[in-house]
Amino acid sequence: MQTKSIDTPLSEITLRRYEKPYNLSKRELIRKLCLSFGLLNPGDSRDVIVDVFYVLLVAKQDEKLISSDEVRDLAIEFRKSEGMDNKGCAASNIRRQIRRLREVLLVEKVKNNYRVTEFGNLLDVYQDKIEKFFIPSILERIKEYLVNVDNTFPKNEQKE
Repeated sequence: MQTKSIDTPLSEITLRRYEKPYNLSKRELIRKLCLSFGLLNPGDSRDVIVDVFYVLLVAKQDEKLISSDEVRDLAIEFRKSEGMDNKGCAASNIRRQIRRLREVLLVEKVKNNYRVTEFGNLLDVYQDKIEKFFIPSILERIKEYLVNVDNTFPKNEQKE
């Protein structure tokens, strides 16, 4: 019996470009940001990550660390205020959504609580953590694969 390896990426990011963010509600603005970062797929009805990020952004205004249980309670409250159901608000799914925000470096864990990275402005977080560090390391590794593939499949030089 053969063993199959599982290809697990060390890191990944999806980036999408949408129209300029004019005249959007707060929730829709965050939804578009989540879509832009690949945290949501177009047409997804399961969008509790938007509400998770929303409550973390509200907590950032007061530089308040919040637990995953608080995130869940506040997300449920916010969804209710928006006339939405509680689909996706199970504690395990809330923790999963927080982990996804952590994986793209927008949120960090401090002890057993969470916050927007360093309570910073999102643009600064994006530029310092994602644009300058995360993306270049991914691009550099892709270049290593390209060179390796080129060396493995060299161009045939035809002599005349």
